[in-house]
This record gives sequence, structure tokens and C-alpha cells, in this order.
Amino acid sequence: MTRILIQNGRVIDPSQEMDQQIDLLVEDGKIAAYGPRADHVDQVIDATGKIVAPGLIDLSAQLGEPGREEDETIQTATAAAVAGGFTSILCLPNTEPPIDSQASVEFIHQKAARANNCHVLVAGCVSKDRAGKELAEIGSLVEAGAVALTDAPRPIQNSELLRRALEYCLMFDRPILSHTEDWELSHDGVMHEGKISMMLALPGLPTEAEDVMASRDIRLAESTGGRLHLLNISTASSVDQIRRAKARGINISAGIVPINAVLTDECLRSFDSNYKLNPPLRSQEHVDACLAGLADGTIDVICSGHTPRASEKKMLELDLAPFGMVALETTLGFVVTKLIEPGHLDWISALAKMTIHPARVLGIDRGTLQMGTVADIAIIDPHASWTVDPTEFRSKSINTPLAGWTLRGRAVQTIVAGTPKL
Repeated sequence: MTRILIQNGRVIDPSQEMDQQIDLLVEDGKIAAYGPRADHVDQVIDATGKIVAPGLIDLSAQLGEPGREEDETIQTATAAAVAGGFTSILCLPNTEPPIDSQASVEFIHQKAARANNCHVLVAGCVSKDRAGKELAEIGSLVEAGAVALTDAPRPIQNSELLRRALEYCLMFDRPILSHTEDWELSHDGVMHEGKISMMLALPGLPTEAEDVMASRDIRLAESTGGRLHLLNISTASSVDQIRRAKARGINISAGIVPINAVLTDECLRSFDSNYKLNPPLRSQEHVDACLAGLADGTIDVICSGHTPRASEKKMLELDLAPFGMVALETTLGFVVTKLIEPGHLDWISALAKMTIHPARVLGIDRGTLQMGTVADIAIIDPHASWTVDPTEFRSKSINTPLAGWTLRGRAVQTIVAGTPKL
């Protein structure tokens, strides 16, 4: 049995409402004890001045493999995750072929085991081939180990298909993760539809495209009783609808990419395709609403929105370049710098949105430092100041709008199932 003692750290575990300086013992891959230990240990980690937190969990990672290895592979994505303090990431099913069969789920698990960096959880497709016409073999996907169902980053355009999926998934106690976008309203859009898009003469992505789908999804969740998580929301109306739905007792949760709660569509004046995201950077009123939703708990989860794209793709003109940014290695620093230090969130609430809340969405026994649980731990230096240099990323892609930014807060050690990985 391997015994690791983490000494002198500030342990923050939102699942236990714990925030105190205390030693933590890891034994045989599990959280074994709190408090000073005088008996033999194999390794001592001095966490003086550091935060000891549950390993971060991400619900919206695109891993590229199979089919888009020029963007990312499971090996590089999981290495990036560990560098960013993530110990578990959810693989979205937009691979080629999509994850709509037992074999495809097993392939992801096998590649992740070979990479041996962090836990990789799998989201299976709601519809066959992500085509939105016919339900995938959900029972088989769950049997193979899928922890959630989604067609993201495609929306589930067919309302009847979503209704049946919500009902069917009740049998397996699995959530549906929905990308809220009405393609009939958003087709060919490049950025948030508003004053800036008009000035730049770029096709817009109207807020109504998100608002209409959020409203539909919430109504279907209410009527079916199914488990629904809205991925990566960005509009004031979505936040308001979710807030009112929760007040009515509807079983839903919601997530956001933190950049959508900080930056605005003004960034697109640079015509830098790294700011081309989906959901897009919105105007200030929507950013303010998202910040309020984070602060009052309406938005449960902070996601990375990790969307790696090969450099040659992002070098195209803005209207031709694909959406997305690489983010597993910068999310924690961005949250500390732009959400915690300005006072929008405190440490315990921010970490809750990146640990126990996503674990509860998926129904997995992670995101906690309770005794007896798997020792997934992130040791964070909250004062570390560092400059984002994409050339140093472990990810295969470098498409980030944060290049050259100075961020504070960084994972200095990541422990996965009791084994140090960083």
C-alpha cells in the first residue's frame, strides 16, 4: 500500500463544507484520514501556502480521437487535463465515427487506460450518428459505461426525440446534456448578433437561438421528469428561465464556460478567430446576467469548453474558421483571476462548480475528499502568477484567445486515484 501525506495545506472540500488547514493522508489510492500522522508514509507533500482540493471535473471536453487526431488525441487531452488540475473529464461524442455504439465507448476507455493520465468518462450519443432522427441504442451505451447522453456540440433539434430520450433515460438514471441552440435561427452565424456584428458586417448568432431551445428543453424536462443539464449557456434569458424553473422544482442543472461570464463581443473587433466561440461571446448585459447566475447558484457548473482546433483551421478567415478554444490548461487560472479574485465567487463556491456539482450531474462518486473515496486531488497555488504560452501547452492545439495573458492560480500537483501525475 502506498501512503502519501499532504501536510500544511488549506483543505477546501465543498462536499463537506470544509475549509481549514489540516493534513490529509492518502492510502492505497483512497482518502484515509485527516490530521497529523506520525506513522510511516512513502511520500510527504508539503502544501504550505497551497489549496488542497478535490480533483476538478469537466463536462464539456472534445477529445478529437477518433477521427480528428489533427486537433487532439486522448493522450494529449488527458495530459492537458492533468496540467490544469482536472482528474476527470467527460468525452463528448462528436468523434468520427460518433460514440453511438458499445464498441465506440469501449474504444475511448481503452485509449484512456493506455494514456494513464486521468479518468475519462464517456457521453454517448442521444441519436444514431448524431443525426437527430432516431434514438441511439441507449441501453447498450449505458451497459458499456456511458455516464450521460448528448449530441453536443450539436443541438437535439427534434423535440419528440428529446422527449423520448428524457423518458427512456429515466430507466437508467442518466442525464441528458443539451446544447441549447436552434439551428434554424443561428445558421451561418459567426458571432453574437448585435451592434458589434452589424458594425463588422458579420452574420449574427441571435440570443433567441439559445433562449427558444432552453425554454423547450426545460418544458420537456418538467413534463417527463427526466434529468436535464443545459451545457454552456450564455444569455440573460436562459439564466432567468433556469432560475424560475429551479424555483418550480424542475430537475435541471446548467453549466457555463467562464469566458462567457467575463468577455464580450467587443473582442471580435480584432477579427481574431480564437475569439470565435459557440456559444459566442455576448454583449455586456448577458455577461452581467451570467455573473449573477454564477453568484446566486442558478448556474451549477463551470466547464472548460475545451474545443481544440488545428492551427491551419483557425488561420482561415473569421467566417470560415471553426468555433472553439483550447481550455483545459487555462480554466482554473482564468476562474481564479476573473471570478475569485474580483469577488464574484469565493473559493468554496467556485470549487463546488468544478468538483462536486459536475459529479452530481453525472451521478458519479467523485469531486469529494470524504474519507474512503478515491483520492483524486488537485493541489493549487492560488498566488502563482504565470503567463499563458500556448507553445508550452500539453494539448496538441494552441487555439486560445488568452495567449500572453497573465493569470493567477495554477495546479502545481495533480493526484489521480492516489498516484501523482503532475
